[in-house]
Amino acid sequence: MGKHAELYERHRAVLPGWSPLYYEQPISIVDGDGRHVTDAEGNRYLDFFGGILVTMSGYNVPEVVEAIKSQADRMLHTSTLYLIESQIELAEKIAELSGIPDAKVFFTNSGTEANDTALALATTYRKSNQVLAMRGSYHGKSHSVTSVTGQKTWSGTSFSPFQVTYVHGGYKLRSPFGHLPDEEFIAACVNDLRDLLTVATAGDVAAMIAEPIQGVGGFVTPPDGFFGAMKEVLDENGILFISDEVQTGWGRTGETFWGYQAHGITPDLITFAKGIGNGLSVGGVIAGAEIMESYPSIGMSTFGGNPLATAGALANLEYVLDNDLQTNSLKVGNKLMQDLVPLGEELDVIGEVRGKGLMIGVELVGPGGEPAPEKAAEALEATRERGLLVGKGGLYGNGLRLAPPLSITEDEADEGYTILEEVLRGL
Repeated sequence: MGKHAELYERHRAVLPGWSPLYYEQPISIVDGDGRHVTDAEGNRYLDFFGGILVTMSGYNVPEVVEAIKSQADRMLHTSTLYLIESQIELAEKIAELSGIPDAKVFFTNSGTEANDTALALATTYRKSNQVLAMRGSYHGKSHSVTSVTGQKTWSGTSFSPFQVTYVHGGYKLRSPFGHLPDEEFIAACVNDLRDLLTVATAGDVAAMIAEPIQGVGGFVTPPDGFFGAMKEVLDENGILFISDEVQTGWGRTGETFWGYQAHGITPDLITFAKGIGNGLSVGGVIAGAEIMESYPSIGMSTFGGNPLATAGALANLEYVLDNDLQTNSLKVGNKLMQDLVPLGEELDVIGEVRGKGLMIGVELVGPGGEPAPEKAAEALEATRERGLLVGKGGLYGNGLRLAPPLSITEDEADEGYTILEEVLRGL
């Protein structure tokens, strides 16, 4: 029995079956360098998924590793009841970068906790449990954020602390408004939002939570200005806008540092996680002081913003800024799109290529344009066999997700595209 088979047998004995693993024969990743990883049986891969968009700067970045080692040499943890210099400095940088006036930051351990906290703040501030969420969205796995997740696959319970109304998102390919030009598509979705506020809500609505580009939803990318038009309606009704930047933040989309900036707005709250830690567990919420200070009771996180996580995240953020990884994301992402879009026009199996920067989705379809999740599963296996790791997702499980570390080189992008093209032509 090989190492992977042994681990899989042990895994199934003690871990829940509803926690999925990639591949018919799951692999264990044990080492990494730059944009490449090595598994427990010595196989090396080019990583086009970065641990679900977590490994933002790459593997074994010396500046980040050294910051973590330096902090670990002193201590791993102090209670967040004490002052933590790296936490304060990281919050200062994030608040300044956020675009929110008079911003304050609360740290958590994950995007799930960040979204949970943002919803707690918004519903408290607005004194309402009514929330708007997007169809096809995903915001985490806690009880509260599962209830604002617009995908049946990821909604394990119907119980909810909120009254949730789901509005049209930017998934044009399968939208009843999808045949319309972008401007008319946006107008139709905005009109639908107005209608839902009239017929599907009662009294004041607390907030709308949305991902600027849907992550688990398959990197669904709305037209620029989509959320700007939506926010005009929200502002008319005093409804807060929460921008879930767990996957789109820190320059991932290339054109902008935050996903929301493509829409000409400033959110009331921003949530973040994943890439900022480059593998460490850290997330958080950004909000203006009035909203942040509206919470009426004691609130803390035992581990959120701890010294190890914030020291590493601070070094990682500085690395991203010092090396202008946002510009690299734009440059290399555009290069991949310039290859993938013509391929999508050529191959019938590709229903749509979408995304921005290094956040690219390839939706696979059958002969009649119907979702083809079996093709995505086949492609996932075939790319791994050829030494490339990609992600899978989408509302119907038929999308490939490409999101390599922001430090990826053009040569590595060409290497990955060559493998992907071969696989897609063979489906």
